Amino acid sequence: MSNTSLSEQEQVRRNSLAELRKLGIDPYPAAEYKVNAFAKDIHENFFPEKSNYQEVSLAGRLMSRRIMGNASFAELMDSSGRIQIYVRRDDVCPGEDKTVYNTVFKHHLDIGDIIGVKGFVFKTQMGETTVHVKEFILLSKSLHPLPIVKEKDGKLYDAVTDPEMRYRQRYVDLIINPDVKEVFRMRTQIYQSMRDLFNSRGYLEVETPVLQAIPGGASARPFITHHNTLDIPLYLRIANELYLKRLIVGGYEGVYEFSKDFRNEGMDRTHNPEFTVMEIYIAYKDYNWMMSFTEEIISKVAMDLHGKTEITYDGKVINLKTPFKRISMLDSIKENTGTDISGMDEDELRKVCDRLGVEQNPTMGKGKLIDAIFSEKCEHTLVQPTFITDYPIETSPLTKKHRSKPGLTERFELYINCREIANAYSELNDPIDQMQRFQDQLRLSEKGDDEAMFIDLDFVRALEYGMPPTSGMGLGMDRLVMLLTDQPSIQDVLFFPQMKPEGRRRAQGAGHRTKFLELGIPEEWIEPLEALGYDSVEKLKEVEKPGKLHQEMMGYRKKNKLDITTVTLEQVVEWLGY
Repeated sequence: MSNTSLSEQEQVRRNSLAELRKLGIDPYPAAEYKVNAFAKDIHENFFPEKSNYQEVSLAGRLMSRRIMGNASFAELMDSSGRIQIYVRRDDVCPGEDKTVYNTVFKHHLDIGDIIGVKGFVFKTQMGETTVHVKEFILLSKSLHPLPIVKEKDGKLYDAVTDPEMRYRQRYVDLIINPDVKEVFRMRTQIYQSMRDLFNSRGYLEVETPVLQAIPGGASARPFITHHNTLDIPLYLRIANELYLKRLIVGGYEGVYEFSKDFRNEGMDRTHNPEFTVMEIYIAYKDYNWMMSFTEEIISKVAMDLHGKTEITYDGKVINLKTPFKRISMLDSIKENTGTDISGMDEDELRKVCDRLGVEQNPTMGKGKLIDAIFSEKCEHTLVQPTFITDYPIETSPLTKKHRSKPGLTERFELYINCREIANAYSELNDPIDQMQRFQDQLRLSEKGDDEAMFIDLDFVRALEYGMPPTSGMGLGMDRLVMLLTDQPSIQDVLFFPQMKPEGRRRAQGAGHRTKFLELGIPEEWIEPLEALGYDSVEKLKEVEKPGKLHQEMMGYRKKNKLDITTVTLEQVVEWLGY
């Protein structure tokens, strides 16, 4: 970075850096600095009458200073919290040379610098626990000023709340907003609670490939890359399901994985291109057993995290005590619309969609039409934990046919606060049926559905060796963490969420939006299209299937409850010039 691009404060700090080096002080020393105490422990356990903590060594970031001539107070923040320190000139400079205090501490240290201090703990006349510093050392010079945030009695004032800054510079967010650290500590605790339960049952945690030759196990658009040595395309996994079921074929009774999955789709408050799913598969179980196990998992995690099963999310009280409500998808539609769609064919379902005002397009088959009605008319009612069961066979290609309901499958999804949290099946283990389902997916792909599954012949071969009756469940960890920590967006529970490249919007200039408008795209739809990944007209023109783009747009509008005008498939076709 050139000096001409530096702010005044940044230049001052670089000048201090140079002066420190002239004094022979290494601003980035390599040696270990031994710490024997933390701020939180001192606050909780120091008692003057016990004369404890009389030889402490702490390290942390300098967060404030009050210089008062030959003595100063400052605040040090370590990984556990903040503590006041007291620095007196003649203590840190016992000889004639007072440079360390008069020059280094007073003039060349800045807020944000990382220092180590040694001394003893005492109570000030105001009763504040304080470290009396006998010596200090600079451990890392900060060259970029922190945003100014005030703290008093454990409360933050002027906290930084700008999402763009918080998500893009999470390191700064963690420094100045201590509550953010607690969210991620709880995230780890949630994972550990689940691991403890699974391991206590004898289930094995495993790892499966992230790079896959066939992106199977879910209906989604994958990210594509290329392996140079093998000269083949590879895909970042959209799910790990088919590999875990191969392990059940191999003889494991129960396997699970906390899987990083990737889907090349839109971003919003509940979707990130990279996300974490816990998937677990247990032999000799069915979806009824898995429903009971899933509610046991959710209830246990809530108890381990909060000591109770009643939580508050976005001002709503949600009770995670078992058992959860169970209702079939068709019964839920009947309950919320007054219409019984069981037994209807595709044409009849289209008429129902028209009557109910549910968006549809020609690429949608029977299963997707039912799902569209459910999504539009039922999802928003599912605040309390609810298992939605018995999904259409067309949208469940890896699921056993229902043992007593023709046209449906033994599948459930768990909804909490109107969002899908988990998805589970009685797993299809008939290789002939599975091959037929894959071929049905191929026909959907040819019809224009680019989320249809790929055919995985090796998985079919694995089933031909015999897979025991099995139930599997995938649970969205990011959404679960959002729920249990009362966070409004998936970006709040990911350390480094995906962001648009910094400065992209400025670099595109005003002409960027004009190009969209010239195609006939309403201005209110430009930002949603950008959020879906179509951040230029050129990228939009690469779309090969207008029906898929139309589905994405309507889905984004519905998920984000946007009060913007709907667009028709014909409009999308016209934009793309087909």
